[in-house]
Amino acid sequence: MFNDVWRYLLYFHAFVQQIFAPCKNREQLAVNSLDLHQFAGKWFFKAAVSPRDSDIFRFKMFDNIVFTLEDTSNTTLVMTGNMRMGDDCIKRNWTYHVQPGRDDLVLEGRPQRRNLLWSGMWANCRDCIVFQELEPPLKETDSEDSLNRFLLYSRQKDVDSEMLTTFLRDSACNGLTANVTLLHEKGFSSKVFHYVVFFKVNMYSDSFVFFQSFASRRESRSASTSC
Repeated sequence: MFNDVWRYLLYFHAFVQQIFAPCKNREQLAVNSLDLHQFAGKWFFKAAVSPRDSDIFRFKMFDNIVFTLEDTSNTTLVMTGNMRMGDDCIKRNWTYHVQPGRDDLVLEGRPQRRNLLWSGMWANCRDCIVFQELEPPLKETDSEDSLNRFLLYSRQKDVDSEMLTTFLRDSACNGLTANVTLLHEKGFSSKVFHYVVFFKVNMYSDSFVFFQSFASRRESRSASTSC
């Protein structure tokens, strides 16, 4: 209910803002002209925005997410995600490549997906980056991309609420009115040692499809305890 009210308020604010002032310009970063080493290290997931809920709904299942980027070469980035879902921790890896003549990152196993980088000044944050995931329509007759979402990451675990408000407001001004922010009620996931999940990914909805899981050991954990 609160998310629906917040979304309508953002939409109304964006509508009024466009009447009196243009939307804030967003700066795309061409990855083939960047030093990938500057992105190495830890990044905290802060928010996701999209024109529609279906592209970002799966993020609602997580309490917090922290990513670690490693530049294994001048043209390769390996991203490790530690995701907290309830009392469980999930770990997953993605490998991205820079290819000549392209301004985006190419994700292994998803050649149809474009992965674009945008300046964190979109959120008025110098220690942030915005990561866009974009996939073409599933059918030639479709007019909309099958996936279009923007993910905000920060170098800092704790950020000013005004930064998030700026990101959501400016996103809504550009028609990205669906949004997700995480609760951060539990400790950040840093290890996966008590719960192992096997999953596959539905490449159309991009949602997790769990088909087997087991616990080597389950321990009761307080909300402030890390995985």
